[in-house]
Amino acid sequence: MAAQNVAEFLLERLKAWEVDTVFGYPGDGINGIVTALGRGEGPRFVQSRHEEMSAFEAVGYAKFTGRVGVCLATSGPGAIHLLNGLYDAKLDHVPVVAIVGQAARTSLGGSFQQEVDLPSLFKDVASDYVQQVTVPEQLPNVLDRAIRIAQARRAPTAVIIPADVQELEYSAPTHEMKMVPSSLGIEWPAVHPGMDAIRKAAEVLNHGKKVAMLIGHGARHAAAEVEQVADLLGAGVAKALLGKDSLPDTLPFVTGSIGLLGTRPSYEMMRDCDTLLTVGSSFPYAQFMPEPDQARGVQIDLDPTMIGLRYPYEVNVVADAGEALRALIPLLVRKEDRGWCENIERKVSEWWATMRDEALVEADPVNPLRVFSECSERLPASAIITADSGSSANWYARQLRFPAGVRGSLSGNLATMGPAVPYAIGAKFGNPGRPVIAFEGDGAMQMNGLAELITISRYWQEWDDPRLVVVILHNNDLNQVTWELRAFSGSPTVPMTQELPDVDYASFAAGLGLGAICVDNPEALGAAWDEALTATRPVVLDVRTDPNVPPIPPHATFEQAFNTAKSAARGDENAWQFIKEGVKTKAQELLPGHRH
Repeated sequence: MAAQNVAEFLLERLKAWEVDTVFGYPGDGINGIVTALGRGEGPRFVQSRHEEMSAFEAVGYAKFTGRVGVCLATSGPGAIHLLNGLYDAKLDHVPVVAIVGQAARTSLGGSFQQEVDLPSLFKDVASDYVQQVTVPEQLPNVLDRAIRIAQARRAPTAVIIPADVQELEYSAPTHEMKMVPSSLGIEWPAVHPGMDAIRKAAEVLNHGKKVAMLIGHGARHAAAEVEQVADLLGAGVAKALLGKDSLPDTLPFVTGSIGLLGTRPSYEMMRDCDTLLTVGSSFPYAQFMPEPDQARGVQIDLDPTMIGLRYPYEVNVVADAGEALRALIPLLVRKEDRGWCENIERKVSEWWATMRDEALVEADPVNPLRVFSECSERLPASAIITADSGSSANWYARQLRFPAGVRGSLSGNLATMGPAVPYAIGAKFGNPGRPVIAFEGDGAMQMNGLAELITISRYWQEWDDPRLVVVILHNNDLNQVTWELRAFSGSPTVPMTQELPDVDYASFAAGLGLGAICVDNPEALGAAWDEALTATRPVVLDVRTDPNVPPIPPHATFEQAFNTAKSAARGDENAWQFIKEGVKTKAQELLPGHRH
């Protein structure tokens, strides 16, 4: 029997860590690993169309499984292509391990083809751990540490293996000086809070009369405790964008998203509260938080580097969200005056009615809000939702009403274009029995999504549940940037930069053997969603949407929205259309029954 080489040991070690999927693209810098994969050893290999997509798929896999995501790329350009996806992992605190090839050791420093200084390249994005393996005995420790650190720090790490090292006979570290042994596995502790801090937090919260809660992704495994605390305190609960699936929107006191993409109830709750409890969130936009001298504050976060960072909190508790809230609950006194909570619940109810009315505003041809509203009414209980950056993120944040059990995410902090479809692919490999829906603008679809439809076409029959719906907001415009030009720069749209070529996405999908549905009539949307969500294969839902429906922020008054539209209209060929749509949309908040 032939001796095991380094590449073979690498795959064996990944399997021992229960890594079941590696997303990647081949190249001669990883020929040794590819050869070992070809022998049927190691995890399942998923070939993307581009290394950036491999990284995004690893991020999506990690986000929707809670396990480490792994991506694989060759040396030089392949390694470089991983960077954007790895930065997405870094900024959203997602555990991903990148395994990359390198030129042979004998050529390093000789300006050889595809030689790039990879430790320097990955120094920032994988700042928690990046290491190059130069001898076989080094590999177990490097790989094990990369996996543990990715999990512990919730960050990307990188392992660089030169091509010739992959082919060497594997030799384990020995019991000698300067050898570093290693071991598999890790048992995580429950991070308990200090009771002095909990008592201080309880004092602040019990004193408050108008309590607001802000939760993020760090609170997702403490939903029951968040709900109980909110009930005791008579509080409303706003959600940072990455925490959208941390608590169901169907609870009457959940005000929904916060920030520029957020809801009016969240904005008004923060404006009027006298006490703030933040759990598992590093939401960065101070202008949507209470005024510094307005509210007393308590923050609970597992990460001590993110504590006390966004608001002048009075009490900062480093602990697991669930552990801290369970310790806090016995010390909280139930608020007998429920007026604050009842007012929040009324506003939330009115908000969802307003969102439905805004979705029904006539547009040319389809109002993009209605695409999301019709989906929201039909969400399968176990659905996973991904959304891209751009205008689709606006409607994802505001229009989708998540029930219990639905998961969702997007590129929260990097806000990069193009991850929705690869996220969805990663989610399907991690959760093959769950339906997945990806919302894409047509700009992101042309950037990344079209090519990854090929990946979907190749692999979908391996999934237990074949449903993967890719929804395209087809308006031939880079719509989010168009609106940013109008609103922030007072500039008309610049057609040479903003207009997109018209693409027949449905025909492209059909040519790959996928389902394809075109919609250019709003009355056909409901039936289209029903068809897509009951299909026996992945479906592209190509919806012709109106680019002139504005993403009006929650704090904008009717007068502000109208004046912004007028000021930005100078020279904009679509001025009348977007002023008209803005007025009609904002007017829904002012109709009887919708006034706050």
